[in-house]
Amino acid sequence: MFDVAPWFHHQQVARRIQFICSGCGAPSSKWSGRCSRCGEWNCIDEHSPGPHRPYGEQACPLAEVPLGDTASTSTGIAELDRVLGGGLVNGSVTLLGGEPGIGKSTLALQIAATRAARADRVLYCSAEESPGQVAGRAGRLGLSGGDLWLSATTDVDALCAEVARLEPAMVVVDSIQTLEVEGTNGGSTARVREATTRLVQLAKQRGLVVVVIGQVTKDGELAGPKSLEHLVDTVLSFEGDRHHSLRFLRSVKHRFGPTGEVGLFDMGPTGLSPVADPSAVFMADRATGVPGSVVVPVIEGHRPMLVEAQALVCPKAMALPRRTAQGLGQRRVSMLAAVLEQRGRLELQESDVHTSTVGGVRVAEPAADLGVLVAIASARMARVVPDDLVAVGEVGLVGEVRRVADLSRRLNEAERLGFRTAMVPAAAEVTTGLELVRVTSVKDALGWLAARRLLSATAA
Repeated sequence: MFDVAPWFHHQQVARRIQFICSGCGAPSSKWSGRCSRCGEWNCIDEHSPGPHRPYGEQACPLAEVPLGDTASTSTGIAELDRVLGGGLVNGSVTLLGGEPGIGKSTLALQIAATRAARADRVLYCSAEESPGQVAGRAGRLGLSGGDLWLSATTDVDALCAEVARLEPAMVVVDSIQTLEVEGTNGGSTARVREATTRLVQLAKQRGLVVVVIGQVTKDGELAGPKSLEHLVDTVLSFEGDRHHSLRFLRSVKHRFGPTGEVGLFDMGPTGLSPVADPSAVFMADRATGVPGSVVVPVIEGHRPMLVEAQALVCPKAMALPRRTAQGLGQRRVSMLAAVLEQRGRLELQESDVHTSTVGGVRVAEPAADLGVLVAIASARMARVVPDDLVAVGEVGLVGEVRRVADLSRRLNEAERLGFRTAMVPAAAEVTTGLELVRVTSVKDALGWLAARRLLSATAA
């Protein structure tokens, strides 16, 4: 008689085996040479989850569940505390992601050194660099050692053993992609996922603060995002332009507070310095009295700041006119140019339109539409926008100017820095000390701009 037990066991094991894309984290029931989601080749890795446990702890009423300790401890870095809602929480795991060379290791080392200076033991595991390289960076940044310990192990088991021996209050891992786990494929999503799971268990069992650094894919996403983001408590994204010193730290996920907050840092010879007044930094080198420049009050996280939007309109160099955007959404700029042509009757078909924001800041919110549109029109019409004016409002496809959120906070920030006039949607309800130029449509904005002084040919 045929024994079905081995066959049944094989089928149960086969059902538990998954195949996961190392680029985008998409699961698959079978191996394939190409990922069906992101289209990458040779990126599917086998992942075998642990044994199935059908029974867990007994359920209990919600009222009887003890509350966990979610009190945060300040990191000593003001902008980081702003993003985290006060600081790091014991027993939490924070994933810090960003492009190579953006400053992730520098920020992590500053966090570790600041914590170690408070007589808290910190273990810094640098799996990508030697302890000598880390020590050299600390010396260049002027960071004191304190109770900071360095390790260069790439094995998760060895790291856990070091934690048991040293009993630190914080563990920093740079980076999670370089840690090895016995029984998993090198470079696979399963390995990174298993390493992160072990660190999460370590943090919960010992009440540690764990900070891990993660690399990003070529599309700017955390490597293996679907496999890592739901495992950790906090996900921070470190962004910025390598050609500028400004860096943005954004909270993408945070189980102990609100998300969406933004911290700003300035990258200098002594490391990352918090920027308390970003508006003043953006306005410091602004050129005045030239067309194509408009100041836009934007909201980054929960803080208002002023950003200069610039535009340049010139005769097209190719058969088709170009629309370029740096720091702005490419599609949004193309749409605004089309609205100017169709609704404002402004000739742009024979011109290239180049737009940018200064300082390396990226603006994605629709509230900047009116400012960008006025900057393009100013450059095309050779009209100078007053230096003390800010423009804010969303522009629709039919040419209407719509209201935006937090208008009072935006205008208060402009008034604080000495601006006296604001172009706003006509329907906006706001109380401010600024003189308001209310516009209902693109035609109103162009009409107001046409009444401005025409730039002389010499000045142009």
